[in-house]
Amino acid sequence: MRKPSEVTEDEYKEFYKSITKDFEEPLTHVHFTAEGEVTFKAILYVPKSLSSDAFQNYGKTDENIKLYVRRVFITDDFQDMLPKYLSFIREKLVRKVLDMLKKMAPEDYDKFWKEYSTNLKLGVMEDPSNRNRLAKLLRFHSSNDSEKQTNLAGYVERMKEKQDAIFYIAGTSRTELEASPFVERLLKKGYEVLYLTEPVDEYCIQAMPEFESKKFQNVAKEGLKIDDGEKSKEAFEAMEKTFEPLTNWLKDAGLKDKIEKAVVSQRLTSSPSALVASSYGWSGNMERIMKSQAYAKARDPTQEFYANQKKTFEINPRHPVIKELLKRVEADKEDPIAASTAQLLFETATLRSGFSLQDQVGFASRIENILRKSLDLSEEAQVEEEPEIIEDPETAVDENQDTGEEQTTLEEQSEQPQEEENVEVEEQHNEL
Repeated sequence: MRKPSEVTEDEYKEFYKSITKDFEEPLTHVHFTAEGEVTFKAILYVPKSLSSDAFQNYGKTDENIKLYVRRVFITDDFQDMLPKYLSFIREKLVRKVLDMLKKMAPEDYDKFWKEYSTNLKLGVMEDPSNRNRLAKLLRFHSSNDSEKQTNLAGYVERMKEKQDAIFYIAGTSRTELEASPFVERLLKKGYEVLYLTEPVDEYCIQAMPEFESKKFQNVAKEGLKIDDGEKSKEAFEAMEKTFEPLTNWLKDAGLKDKIEKAVVSQRLTSSPSALVASSYGWSGNMERIMKSQAYAKARDPTQEFYANQKKTFEINPRHPVIKELLKRVEADKEDPIAASTAQLLFETATLRSGFSLQDQVGFASRIENILRKSLDLSEEAQVEEEPEIIEDPETAVDENQDTGEEQTTLEEQSEQPQEEENVEVEEQHNEL
């Protein structure tokens, strides 16, 4: 193999196309010599686009690397050719690829990330030895910029002085996450939040315990801490004391058997309530992903355990609905309006927080009752019965007769051409 200095850029591209049969030029490449106990030369290419069946063959070891000797293809099966005790060769190749990606120009890396982001995230999950290197290559949407994605190093640089965790939230789209109750106070206080919008993102972050000594905090789960100072802490503790009758009532009566506990929230500003998963439970996004998996078992004990875990019900002490609910509970713990309000708050919080409702029919009925009240309709007002329409027998007979006459006319018209054809055939026969 020639030295890199002796090979032109066009020759690299031509060689790539000849061995891959790809019509497009490669996105980038690296040509190097590895020296040590074993010396070898290699050229590694990154295709411009990911093949359509890339993840169908994911995990297979064949066709990952092709061995050529004097431009003659030898093999692409390295299962037996590269034994485990020579794994350092593979490690050398992996590190060269990661170094190559690290040195790519920003505009080229943007193209690479668009095609291969899922591969790098899977690498974080599957390759602990290179996890830190891969983490530096990750990109995510962020509240800091509405268009460009950010890397984790950039996020850490912008963190507030007393912020000790990297905040993130996962969902189906940026629009959904920006409207989530879990980010309300964080955004208001100027904290940056990472928006994880790909299905693999939450798995990827969970595989990383920390980045540059900063732990990751899912803001949709317990454990969120916002440092507002001593005075704010004292005010919050006083608020907890004030709303203790309501939080106790919600846990013991209003939402009994539905929640683990009820607490005053530190993360809500405009929403009345939210449903928060435990530190080791499923977020609403993870619950959706697990339930949508085609290969999931109908009665998987692990899935049922996580899906049925009770969650923490957080209330916004400054919301008018919550303040009125506190008054009603303090006045009468058996107030039926308080009970129905708590039920509806729980169901709307379940949906706002990204979880699925167990009793969807009951929820729809309660919303219908609210619509009745807003329109000043009685709860006893019934749906009007559909009248039974009886056809007039004489009209039905006339219609049948008309239909029969039309059918007869059509049949006569269809027979006329056939009769004319028969006459012509007879005339020709007579002439003969």
